[in-house]
Amino acid sequence: MPPIIEATGLTKRYGDTQALAGLDLVAEGGRVTALLGPNGAGKTTFISAVATLLRPDGGTLRVGGVDALAEPARVRQVIGLAGQYASVEPAMTGRENLVMVARLFGLDKASASAAAADVLERLGLADAGDKLVRDYSGGMRRRLDLGASLVGRPQLLLLDEPTTGLDPRSRQELWDAIRMLVSDGTDVLLTTQYLEEADQLARDVVIIDHGRVIASGTPDELKTMGGSDVIEVRPRDAEDLGAVAEVLASVGSEAPRVHEDTHRATAAVTGAEQLAVVVRMLDERGIAADDIGLRRPTLDEVFLTLTGQPADAA
Repeated sequence: MPPIIEATGLTKRYGDTQALAGLDLVAEGGRVTALLGPNGAGKTTFISAVATLLRPDGGTLRVGGVDALAEPARVRQVIGLAGQYASVEPAMTGRENLVMVARLFGLDKASASAAAADVLERLGLADAGDKLVRDYSGGMRRRLDLGASLVGRPQLLLLDEPTTGLDPRSRQELWDAIRMLVSDGTDVLLTTQYLEEADQLARDVVIIDHGRVIASGTPDELKTMGGSDVIEVRPRDAEDLGAVAEVLASVGSEAPRVHEDTHRATAAVTGAEQLAVVVRMLDERGIAADDIGLRRPTLDEVFLTLTGQPADAA
């Protein structure tokens, strides 16, 4: 299966800002590719180039085997695009929204109706298809918005932070819908600020910074790039976090990180034997822990290592 996206040496400048600086990226077909990076890294510029919404200053870009710079109209025939916010019309039913979009794609009435029914079924919205969208939950609206991108039967679906603002249940429902689309043959390029989302959905993860790819691979491969294993401790008493950080600082290979919101502290270590040392030191200090363990780096920690910024700044 040929790559769905092939970018070589892409450049794009806005005044003094170099948004893309010779970006090279290959996204294979038949899977989800997640694109991560800090604010200003070039993610939106790249997605816009793939969607033919802007023209790069230099380099080559092929989408679905088509030269996107020479034949943008052909590229638009093989892509669908869903942004951060649902763009459906709340005063219409879900079915009416999808039929309208299908007609805009050039389908006749019968084909548009059939495509709308198929998408509603695939996304678990068949029972709500004839209800007004204003009565949909946020998660249902986002799934309908996803459906609007699918009625034209795109080969490649571009998802720009699709679960922004959704509650955990709605996010999980959308993840399930995306997995189903991929299993049915739709290729997906995803940008997200949730690294857990990339870990859950993506076969390949690409991290870009300053307009260039700085790392790529499977989530497991990137976690290996993150380096050392991590000891994580959640004390029973949140007031012991400072003392836990002192213990971790004495054994870690770098300064520990304290996560006040989740009442835990973490530190990279050079070997698994350090876990026993931490357990002993906590016991000596009389610090009880609800949870303590050794694990591989998360994608958040890989992101911080590679970009120098925490994921929540992305």
